[in-house]
Amino acid sequence: MNSSTPDLRGVQTLPELLAFRAALTPHSEAYRACDPGTGQWISLTWAQTQERVQQWGRAIAASGLPQGARIAILLPNGLDAMSIDQAVMATGCVPVPLHAIDNPGSIAYILADAEVSLLVVEEPEQWRRIRDVGMPLPHLMGVVTTNASTGLPTAAEQDVPVAPLAAWLQHAAADTPLPPPPGPEDLAAIVYTSGTTGKPKGVMLSHANVVADVKAVLERIAPTPQDVFLSFLPLSHTFERTGGYYLPMASGSCVVYARSVAQLAEDLKNVRPTVLVSVPRIYERVHAKLIETLSPSPLKMQLFQAAQAVGWKRFCAAQRLPAPQDDGAGGWMRALPWPLLRALVAKPLLAQFGGRVRVAVSGGAPLSPTIAHCFLGLGLQLVQGYGMTETTPVVSVNTLEDNDPSTVGRALPGVEVRIGENRELQVRGPIVMKGYWKRPEDTARTVSADGWLGTGDQAEIVDGRIRILGRIKEIIVTSTGEKVPPADLELAITADALFEQAFVVGEQRPFIACVAVVHAEEWRQLAGQLGLDANDPASLAHPSAQRAALARIEKLAAGFPRYAVPRAVHLVREPWTIENAFMTPTLKLKRTNLMAHYAAAIEAMYQKR
Repeated sequence: MNSSTPDLRGVQTLPELLAFRAALTPHSEAYRACDPGTGQWISLTWAQTQERVQQWGRAIAASGLPQGARIAILLPNGLDAMSIDQAVMATGCVPVPLHAIDNPGSIAYILADAEVSLLVVEEPEQWRRIRDVGMPLPHLMGVVTTNASTGLPTAAEQDVPVAPLAAWLQHAAADTPLPPPPGPEDLAAIVYTSGTTGKPKGVMLSHANVVADVKAVLERIAPTPQDVFLSFLPLSHTFERTGGYYLPMASGSCVVYARSVAQLAEDLKNVRPTVLVSVPRIYERVHAKLIETLSPSPLKMQLFQAAQAVGWKRFCAAQRLPAPQDDGAGGWMRALPWPLLRALVAKPLLAQFGGRVRVAVSGGAPLSPTIAHCFLGLGLQLVQGYGMTETTPVVSVNTLEDNDPSTVGRALPGVEVRIGENRELQVRGPIVMKGYWKRPEDTARTVSADGWLGTGDQAEIVDGRIRILGRIKEIIVTSTGEKVPPADLELAITADALFEQAFVVGEQRPFIACVAVVHAEEWRQLAGQLGLDANDPASLAHPSAQRAALARIEKLAAGFPRYAVPRAVHLVREPWTIENAFMTPTLKLKRTNLMAHYAAAIEAMYQKR
């Protein structure tokens, strides 16, 4: 433990973690958020945070809920989401975080499956949509809405009592006693997995699980009380809960809640965070925007390529990684001195993130090598980690001093990893879940009797570092017996700004093919160059468009074996979203749904060839 790491040996539960922090730095800024009504930023100290949590806890205690009740939270990131989450745990109840962008049917299923007693939503309309699904919710005793401006349901509509937040808080007397706090083995959350292939499963995470993961991460990435986090990943995402919420609580850092994803670019520049916790999608968007801006100017693009190449070479030398192959990108500009390249290219790019990011963590999905090389080369201190909801979630992470971006780092202290059958990465340690809620058979299939959890990911461990190879269940086996990991290939394809999304197919087929969603503006430009009408749906299937798209894909997939390079492509314009049931709330492809939807188009690609 270094001198800047807090001594958390006495902390065993998350309520104890908040109490520890409030006692240690009561007057430091804990949280900052924008009031949507006034547009003003408001902040809480750690002492004020604890007072607020106790007030919300008294309201829960006065609600007459059963001991250990599940309380579902359907709120955007902010002070209310933090307050109810902490208050639920302080009263020995169990938070069930819900994805704010999930569809009502999926939410209703989770409410029923978790036997939720209380639901907290932002807008009454959200509850109306859930109720209208018609699923019986016999355990639900009440609904609290934090923003009743759109009007509460009428008395006739209220089969379940619905209360505005202010009234709910006021119904508890100031001297209402709080129930006994939780113990280490009590549940800190039931987090439902995305359900890419079926109904979501509730992952039971104990206080011991979460506290163990926070303590272990602190030994790898040690934020300080001076650090500022910008929180924009949903708090229903375990990666954000541990990395962007409980970790800064342990370190005493300030968490600023972004106003919205739409305003994220502006918030990054105004808040100027020092720590970023993000999924690859955010870095991909910044990169795509950068390429879009530079593409019209060959001179600027060459300067960018030169800065990236020189910077990446410097990074590899500093990390003692093998020297990169010289592909000639950037031409003669690579002879320019690094201070000049940094001033002209790297500094403006880093300004997009606020200009003072000390460490940026990427997790939740694989990070494309193209994106990693770009940002690391230009000086963003980007480290990849690996985990899953069932491991609370962080299993491993690179550090600033030991950063090989082709891996997800070394296992955290106290966490064991090994390679099992079919090259599956297996994990054992205090971070492994208690099991799946009401699903003992699924738990037994996932966690062995001696505590090893099968991740479902294929991996290799080289010099102590974990390299993820792909999902076992998602490996495509062609009719020629070749094995292709689709997610890696899809990542490579979407590195081109033309392809917004990609879905690779080829199971028991003679070759790999691809369905790709085109970016509207990029498609307009390409169609113009090909003399096609971009607004005509038929233009997407024109032979010249197909050839151009395949040429790009072939170049993007150059690092893959020849048999993995797609030989046919079907271009579409409609993006895949959560609403149209092609994406999970954590933005993973629902492959079964996509396969069914594009069945005719996929068949046509193979018939044509």
